[in-house]
Amino acid sequence: MSESRVPPADNTKEPLANDVDVALMLRVGTGDEVAFEELIGRHQNAIIGTVAKMLGNASDAEDIAQQVFIRLWKCAPRYEPKAKFTTFLFTIARNLVFNESRRRSRKKEFSMEEREDDFHLQAPDTQSATPDDAILQNELQAAVDKSIADLPEKQRLAVVLRRYEGMPYDEIGRILELSIPAVKSQLFRARTTLRDSLQLYLDT
Repeated sequence: MSESRVPPADNTKEPLANDVDVALMLRVGTGDEVAFEELIGRHQNAIIGTVAKMLGNASDAEDIAQQVFIRLWKCAPRYEPKAKFTTFLFTIARNLVFNESRRRSRKKEFSMEEREDDFHLQAPDTQSATPDDAILQNELQAAVDKSIADLPEKQRLAVVLRRYEGMPYDEIGRILELSIPAVKSQLFRARTTLRDSLQLYLDT
């Protein structure tokens, strides 16, 4: 008498999505360009958005995101699904973004005057602004983006992944190579800094 199979556990969307990603990535490892295009379609918006938030500038986000997927393609033959696919993907993004951030930081050390001029050009003109909700909202968003961009890189990425990608602490920890308590500490410090830098808007 054959044993009856135990029905599979009720899957959530997240494991199902990861299963699809892993299957696609394994196909990419065999040189499947169609699977690669599908992976790009599934994740490029998240990667571009994360890169833009990290760098504080959307103009270079697509170029950096393209580099992320180029690296993904190159490492696909060696890929082993030991963790969630998004953890693997965002770790690649982390490395590229941190490298770019450090390159820019070194460049800014030699052009502080230019940086100050650029900030004044980007800063909202509160004196000439009209009391329009849309303008005020855009001004606040610009202030939030700049405050996030000024955070230390690990705090910045933790905030972006938590706030905009909705990632759990454990996945953020794997991407940043930190423990869960360390991730929470990074987020606490980041939120304290952001609250202080945005106090002017919070008081209005």
